[in-house]
Amino acid sequence: MTFHASAVALKTAAGWRAVLLRGPSGSGKSDLALRLIGGGDWRLVGDDQVQVWMSGGALYVAGAPRLSGALEVRGVGLQAVPALDFARVALIADCGVSPDRLPMSRSETLEGVAVPVLALAALEPSAPGKLRLAISGRDVLSRLEP
Repeated sequence: MTFHASAVALKTAAGWRAVLLRGPSGSGKSDLALRLIGGGDWRLVGDDQVQVWMSGGALYVAGAPRLSGALEVRGVGLQAVPALDFARVALIADCGVSPDRLPMSRSETLEGVAVPVLALAALEPSAPGKLRLAISGRDVLSRLEP
């Protein structure tokens, strides 16, 4: 299945875990991807169009073949950047959406796999840190629940 989204992945103890960055044009998806991969820990998987599929009960993402290794940098143009061939999807970030202060847990099913969803103002300076926290584990309140 092809999606209009960007995807970046963070190396974790369990392997590369990807975040699908969704949102309308101009919502900051590629800008956030550029900031993440510029920090060194994250890698681009795909920009603008990605392919998503289920295998072995997990969801995976790869860049669209014709756009592989390319990132659209607004005001600069299409740039070649190192990219992963694919990664396992751990999170969906809806960019351009005003997040709630303390959001309720939300997930969406893609290709039969439930994936957590996070509302994210992608152009905020704290967006990379928020993604790192979200992909790294559970929030404090969820640990307090029975």
